[in-house]
Amino acid sequence: MSLLDDTLAAIVAPDAAARAAAADRLDRMTKPPGSLGRIEDLAVTLCGIAGACPPPPPDPAVVVVCAGDHGVHAQGVTPWPQEVTAQMVANFAAGGAVVNAFARAADVQVRVLDVGVAVPLPDLDGVLARRVADGTADLTLGPALTRAQVVAAVEAGIAAVPASGCVLTGDMGIANTTAAALLICAFTGADPERATGRGTGVDDATLARKTAVVRDALARHRPDPADPLGVLAAFGGLEHAAIAGLVLGAAARRIPVLLDGVSAGAAALVAAALAPQAVGYCVAGHRSAEPGHRLALGHLGLDPLLDLGMRLGEGTGAVLALPLLRAAAQALHDVATFGDAGVTDAAHEPV
Repeated sequence: MSLLDDTLAAIVAPDAAARAAAADRLDRMTKPPGSLGRIEDLAVTLCGIAGACPPPPPDPAVVVVCAGDHGVHAQGVTPWPQEVTAQMVANFAAGGAVVNAFARAADVQVRVLDVGVAVPLPDLDGVLARRVADGTADLTLGPALTRAQVVAAVEAGIAAVPASGCVLTGDMGIANTTAAALLICAFTGADPERATGRGTGVDDATLARKTAVVRDALARHRPDPADPLGVLAAFGGLEHAAIAGLVLGAAARRIPVLLDGVSAGAAALVAAALAPQAVGYCVAGHRSAEPGHRLALGHLGLDPLLDLGMRLGEGTGAVLALPLLRAAAQALHDVATFGDAGVTDAAHEPV
């Protein structure tokens, strides 16, 4: 069997008994029931993922920035030059990007996974060279990838998942929101006008061109959502395939995967199509300003922890959400129950 096959076979549903134990403990902790709001839901989720209550802390935490280029860039879907992808990978390695700053503040390791930057890169600290291709082919002319390339990129993501802790998704790839919009349309059935956003902040004319590319590509390739590897082959990108691998690998290892923005949401749709139970290991870190992200999260049934109007990518939104996971886990470890503390539990006192 392949690494992908082995990983899919290892994915099981989150532990229902641990979830129930977490809900029970939360109700007995020295606070009014439900008073921590969504932090309580998050605590239950973490226990189900780990199969234990209380759960281990989500550490060590690593954000894996998956990087790749896109042949559809030639269709003028963004004004940013393609060489920016490689330049930003070097910037990540040097510690100069926004995700690096946020990661230092949150005590998170940054690791870059090069699965398909268009130009060869020198050896850089913190960059894993797992190149599958020099970017994708132009999806307006034919498939972006072969099925073999898709599997290789997914398996590169699986292999990048740590054995324990928490993995955060990041992405870098000029024109990758075009591929993300296509994946979201393919798996949710959304209209391209609803799923296609401005990405790096394109003007109206470029947005119209980008939306037309998405619409035409859907008509050309006629993606079958029941064949997720085929959908990835049609549209790419290599970084989306690798992020799907991160989700699958985390689910197989029973550790939480904290999703970033629209590219992560699109990739999670792929992972969910391959292994529906993998969604139970996902936490949506934030809601991107990209319109397709709301569609992806709605389809996955995930409610994001933060909504800050961000649309940078890189893993920035996921890193900002990580302290909430840590706090939810720590509360289950540290907060006394009414019985332990000798505090009267008004919610459970007989009337």
